Amino acid sequence: MSDWMPEPEPARRDEADEAAAAPAVPPAPSFDPVPPAPLGVARTPTGHAGVDTRLERLADADHLATDGHTEVYEDVHRGLREELTSLDARPAPAPTPAHDHRS
Repeated sequence: MSDWMPEPEPARRDEADEAAAAPAVPPAPSFDPVPPAPLGVARTPTGHAGVDTRLERLADADHLATDGHTEVYEDVHRGLREELTSLDARPAPAPTPAHDHRS
């Protein structure tokens, strides 16, 4: 018998392994402005007409550049605060009679 044993073959790397091991090259940054695009945020009606009207105003931001969003968001926020404040307002007390008719 011979003491000769075949040497193990070196491990082979697949192309996928090599691609995974290679550092990823990030794409070159683009400094061109991105056109406005809808955000795709669903606005579910609340059943309160004043609140629903304010929430629908958010759709206006879908057609504006990013720097125009702030104005829309602030307007909606202001309107929602007004709606909430009106819900908290208590009715005025009933007027008291001008004369107390005691006998």
